[in-house]
Amino acid sequence: MTRAVSNAFAASAESYDRARRKLVPCFDEFYRTALELLPFEREARFEALELGAGTGLFSAMIAEAFPKAQLTLFDFTPEMLAIARQRLKPLGRRVRFVTADFTAGAPARAYDAVVSALAIHHLPDSGKRHLFADICNHLTPGGVFVNADQVAGETAAIDRHAREAWMRRAREMKIADRDLAAALERMKQDLPATVGQQLAWMREAGLIDVACVYRNLIFAVFAGTKPGSRNPA
Repeated sequence: MTRAVSNAFAASAESYDRARRKLVPCFDEFYRTALELLPFEREARFEALELGAGTGLFSAMIAEAFPKAQLTLFDFTPEMLAIARQRLKPLGRRVRFVTADFTAGAPARAYDAVVSALAIHHLPDSGKRHLFADICNHLTPGGVFVNADQVAGETAAIDRHAREAWMRRAREMKIADRDLAAALERMKQDLPATVGQQLAWMREAGLIDVACVYRNLIFAVFAGTKPGSRNPA
């Protein structure tokens, strides 16, 4: 993750959550799909790692859906993680925070789930491939990787159409001009890949049952599983 990306998010940390629902017009289905891909019963005990956790929005959703889950949040930007700490403070020892570049700091343990939301598209393609391999290595057998992210269109024309439609929808949601401007500034650092590329890299990493489960314009939700049997908790 580059320092420019970290600086862009640090500058908008306070306004990031306020704008996210309008910047992701499919917000409810996008995050609901990601949550539904976690293959656990509500009362299951499992460990989940969120990469690029930002303000902890997705981890908070997981914590509410699975009240016995243990959560680890990795993020490169202290300003974002400070908001996550406040948001998740009521969880106490169920959650821990790591201020680190998730592309460099390998997790110290194995996890039953690795998740990410709107973060991995900041990596170059080589970085995505390397990260997917690391994720597979750090999943427990039967563990799941869920990535809800921004994607590129398969051709320049498809990509342009999707981004124009996304912009119209964001404006229909009455996003504040300053929030849209901040988002567009952050997006200058984006390096999204196509759905097909990412599915191929996930399979290359050793994941199975790989699929793009949801797609809406520039947003998609992927999942894959590490081979093996998951121990019920």
